[in-house]
Amino acid sequence: MKRTLLAASALISSCAVQTAQAQSSITLYGIVDNGIEYQNGGANHVIRASSGGLFATVYGLYGHEDIGGGMHVNFQLEQGFSAVNGEAQNSADAFNRLAWVGLSGDFGEFRFGRQKKPQYLYLDGELDPLAAKSIASPLNDFDDVSVRASNAISYFTPNWHGLTAQILVSMRDSTTKPSNGLQSYNAVVKYIHGPWHIAAGYDQQDNAAGTSVQKVFTAATSLKVDAARFYFVYHTEMQSDHSQNEATYSVSASYLFNPANEIAVMYGYLHDRTGNGNNAQQVGLSYEYFLSKSSLIYMAAGLIDNRNQAAYTLNGTEYSGIEVTPGVTARGIIIGLTHKF
Repeated sequence: MKRTLLAASALISSCAVQTAQAQSSITLYGIVDNGIEYQNGGANHVIRASSGGLFATVYGLYGHEDIGGGMHVNFQLEQGFSAVNGEAQNSADAFNRLAWVGLSGDFGEFRFGRQKKPQYLYLDGELDPLAAKSIASPLNDFDDVSVRASNAISYFTPNWHGLTAQILVSMRDSTTKPSNGLQSYNAVVKYIHGPWHIAAGYDQQDNAAGTSVQKVFTAATSLKVDAARFYFVYHTEMQSDHSQNEATYSVSASYLFNPANEIAVMYGYLHDRTGNGNNAQQVGLSYEYFLSKSSLIYMAAGLIDNRNQAAYTLNGTEYSGIEVTPGVTARGIIIGLTHKF
């Protein structure tokens, strides 16, 4: 009898452990991206090792718990670092990129904490073949928008016949003036119908000093034709103190030759609407060779033609480009290796 009870207890315990494991999970993930880069900004040029040329180098934890009724409690913690020297992106913060907890179900999903804005999380993937990353992307080099928000509350709608939306508001804190109330809000709507994608978003954010408001509008569409996808984007940024007023137009295309080889070409034109004539245009080229599902070798190159006092530089995905002499042509190329785990 005792042996029977022990066997039954072991069986029940095993089932309980398996059930608990099925109800919740935690995943450790990360990306390591390193490359060798050349940039020339007129008076300055560099040859350097760079981390985050195509993807941000990060590590993080993502988890969820099934609490029944089709509902889940979710969380994500993420820290950025340099794989060139191992330094944290921001040593003062344990998780400088993401730190949120949320609840999801048939109603959609709510998230609370530091998180990516819909402008970045939901819209950038619709902008060009590189999701507005690397020195090859004009939208990465011309845009001046914040991609994350602290003290944020966001809502993700369910998918309704291909139509989805994300909304985010963020609160002020002790680092802003005033120190309470709303600091920013961001909303994006996306519609996907087979090979055709269309999306639009609006972002409004006060600066930390409370002296100016940035307003950003983006509209993007793309179409997949066989192994190619074509993109068109219209993007504007304005400051209420009139220090910024610009519009960017971008066209780009990608072509997947086979599962291992993909190429992309991009063009962007920035129109300075302040009347100062500080316009710029960029051409970009990228090539990706997929070694496996987790690893790839990439090459990204960009050339920016600055006009008058424009001094736009070639920014990596997670680092700033070198200082550029106003009005000169900036150019650069990076070759790198990325591994995701």
